[in-house]
Amino acid sequence: MGHPDHSEESHHCHGDHDHAGHAEHSDDHAPEKITQPSCGHGHGEHHHHDHGHHHHHHHPSIELSGRHFRVLQAVFGLTCIYLVIEVAGGWISGSLALLADGFHMFADAAGIGLSLFAAWLSHRPAPPQRTFGYQRVEILAAFFNALFLIGMSIYIMMESVQRFQSPEPIRASLMLPIAVGGLIVNLLAAKLLHADHEHNLNIKGAYLHVLGDLLGSVGAIAAGLMILCWGWRWADPLISALISALILLSAFNLLKEAINVLLEGCPSHIDIEEIREEMLSFEGVQAIHNLHVWNINLQQALLTAHLEVTPEAFSGETLNRVQVALKEKFGLSHVTLQMELA
Repeated sequence: MGHPDHSEESHHCHGDHDHAGHAEHSDDHAPEKITQPSCGHGHGEHHHHDHGHHHHHHHPSIELSGRHFRVLQAVFGLTCIYLVIEVAGGWISGSLALLADGFHMFADAAGIGLSLFAAWLSHRPAPPQRTFGYQRVEILAAFFNALFLIGMSIYIMMESVQRFQSPEPIRASLMLPIAVGGLIVNLLAAKLLHADHEHNLNIKGAYLHVLGDLLGSVGAIAAGLMILCWGWRWADPLISALISALILLSAFNLLKEAINVLLEGCPSHIDIEEIREEMLSFEGVQAIHNLHVWNINLQQALLTAHLEVTPEAFSGETLNRVQVALKEKFGLSHVTLQMELA
């Protein structure tokens, strides 16, 4: 779309600095300027602090403070150390449930590692040819992580079926203390994450991973007790199959999210029709077109749209109100709007 007189029209689009002149400018130039269906696009959101709005105060932050980063590092270290112990213990003791719980902890470590990796990447300078930086690396890592977990889950399920048919001896005396250790590690990790899990999406994601792994640890302990007390060797393949099903579900969800981001689909938690209705609810906004909502990574959602507005609403004030409302209500990290005459 052309900008016949960008120096004048830009006041309508980025009118964050001089709202006093809007009415006079719109009235004087409405016949000529408003017939042009264009208004430079609305990156005015970068200046909205002078209106006293805080765009994300209704939504958890996706950024990691120094303290959050250290908490995640501690949880990541604990999880990595113990997943090695669980996998080795499962292999030595012959417990499939312990092995499955070890892979569940691997899923936790991978998820937390992705959060840390994404936080590290977000602070790296982006080269000119990569305008969004390296944030999609997180999605590629999530994609391959999901494929690996699906493969491991299918392997453990197939092994479980074989174990049902011909049970193998299991050293429950070794299996049980390792499973209890895994539970203690997960409880400690949950305690570290609990204080901030409602205020930061990265922390919340890690917290949910750890809560899921608590179930795996409880399952492995239950299997160990049943084998130790009653000799029920079938409990090990049964519980390992249940843990694998839990991993498989998580992995499929992660794979679906990663593919949706790579295909630039609308984020699953956002209703695009609700966004359209929200924008149309503003006075003077007549129609919406070229509406696009997509993710850069699993946390950051972006929106671009063209608004058709009446001459009276063709101002930076309208642009500002719509942008702030979209950010606050839907948790969008970046909103770009272009205004046109209806």
